[in-house]
Order: sequence, then C-alpha cells, then structure tokens
Amino acid sequence: MPRTQEEIAGLSALGRPASIRKDYTPEVLEAFPNKHPEHDYFVKFNCPEFTSLCPVTGQPDFASITISYVPDTKLVESKSLKLYLFSFRNRGDFHEDCVNIIMNDLIALMQPKYIEVWGRFAPRGGISIDPYANWGKPGTTWRKTAEERLFYHDMNPEMVPWRR
Repeated sequence: MPRTQEEIAGLSALGRPASIRKDYTPEVLEAFPNKHPEHDYFVKFNCPEFTSLCPVTGQPDFASITISYVPDTKLVESKSLKLYLFSFRNRGDFHEDCVNIIMNDLIALMQPKYIEVWGRFAPRGGISIDPYANWGKPGTTWRKTAEERLFYHDMNPEMVPWRR
C-alpha cells in the first residue's frame, strides 16, 4: 500500500536524487512512524561496502556493517541510512568508534527498544577487527536482552570470509 503524503512529509531524501556528502553527516538520518508499535520485531540492515579512514594513516578501511534493531515508535528511513553510512568514507575513526558512533546516532534518532551494530572489518596488516555494540532501552526487558546478547556475543566465534 502506498504511503500517504502525511507519512512521508518529513522525509527529505526519499524519492529524490541522492546528494552524497563528503563529510560525516548525522543530520541526514530520518525516521518515520512505526505502524506496528504493538509488535516487537527485528529490522536488519546489511551494509557490505562500508568505508572509513584510519585516523592515523589515512588509509581506507573496508567493512560489512550489520545493524539490527527492534523499533519502538520510529523506524530509520533506509535511503537516509545509506547516505549517513556513506558519510563515513572520508572520516577518520577507529573501527570501534565507527560502530559506537553509528549505534549512538541511531539511538538518538529513534529511541529503539533494542539495537546492535556489528562491524566486520577487512584485514589490514594481517589483522581484522570485528567490534560489536548493543543497547537495550532502560526499564524494559530489552535492557536484559542487551546484556545477555553482549555477554554471549562471541562465545562461538565464526570466521569472517573475505574474498581475496
């Protein structure tokens, strides 16, 4: 069913040509109302072409970023998320910072019930770094879920397959 003009009125990027910024741009993130707040459900985004810069050497870092969240009253609009993630391409941050910045910006935008961000960075210098961060809304059962998922997150580590 098509969205009404009222539902998309606040979404400025949707349906327009993409304007890709060359600097970190959290203000491009947009949200829209959750039509099903009575149900808990996961929304998952996979960004296999995430790029940022090493803050020390300026060399590019490549990653697959996975964002999973349980919405409350708002959802992130996917095109705005894509433009936001593109804005890291010229930003110098350590891998752990990228994952936490993304999570914090999405928390500020949506106040989800639960969110996790996992970065699987390509090896550089023979080492890959796979930071994982999560958050559960205080005062909800999702807070305990966040603690448990973080605790058990890497109990069965998997290999990160990268093409050569």
